[in-house]
Amino acid sequence: MVVVVTGASGQLGQALQFVAPKYPEITFHFCNSEVLNITQLESIEAVFEIVKPDFCINTAAYTAVDKAESEPEKAHLINVTGCENLAKACKQNNTVLLHISTDFVFDGNATKPYKEDDFPRPTGVYGQTKLDGEKAIQEIWEKHFIIRTSWVYSQFGNNFMKTMLGLGAERNSLSVVNDQIGTPTHAVDLAEVLVSIINTQHSTPSTHHLYGIYNFSNEGQCSWYDFAKKIFEINKIKIDLQPIPTTAYPTPAKRPSYSVLDKSKLKKVFGLKIKDWEERLRE
Repeated sequence: MVVVVTGASGQLGQALQFVAPKYPEITFHFCNSEVLNITQLESIEAVFEIVKPDFCINTAAYTAVDKAESEPEKAHLINVTGCENLAKACKQNNTVLLHISTDFVFDGNATKPYKEDDFPRPTGVYGQTKLDGEKAIQEIWEKHFIIRTSWVYSQFGNNFMKTMLGLGAERNSLSVVNDQIGTPTHAVDLAEVLVSIINTQHSTPSTHHLYGIYNFSNEGQCSWYDFAKKIFEINKIKIDLQPIPTTAYPTPAKRPSYSVLDKSKLKKVFGLKIKDWEERLRE
């Protein structure tokens, strides 16, 4: 079984490299943007022609939420055109495409966890390009799994946990917003879920009804303030941590005030157990 991973130098790409040795039955090809540039169809086709992948995991994305507001063309090129190119190449090669999307496709006005069929309504350029990328894949190639996730962190790449640990080492006090509610997702757990989907699909390839959109994060919910507090607590870092409202920390892009994802579809279809975010952070 051959799996191509795009965006291999990013956080999720590194998490997939971390779990890969556990799956000797899978031949992974990890490609950074220099090897496989999703904005260029010829670049994808050249790699696919050589490795002939059964599956492609797209972790490549433009993820600078605030910067996207001033770089809409660049965000569109990577998040939309890139998805179109991948879907076309996957269709040509009969390759199943697994694509990572985001809680930012929603406006954050819900009061209960978002399900996959809830109406998406992005509030910024980043969320809009991610939604348009989803739509491009759905229109071009039926053999796809789109995984929406949120608040991804890990020992790899740049993320909230690492930022907090860095600030905790240099500051005595810190203010973090407490009115944006969501769920942290450990990138290694997300990587394991992607491999589980691939293994299920490979063992029962006739299950076309499984294709579509799925939500994944760890279980539970918290605010960014709660998340930061738990990070400092686990690492025994003494810091004066203050909760502040979003209005006190204005950003170019609006954040969803509530973006907890309902994972019941993923758990039911693939029989997965999902760990609580606090337990996973502690580990």
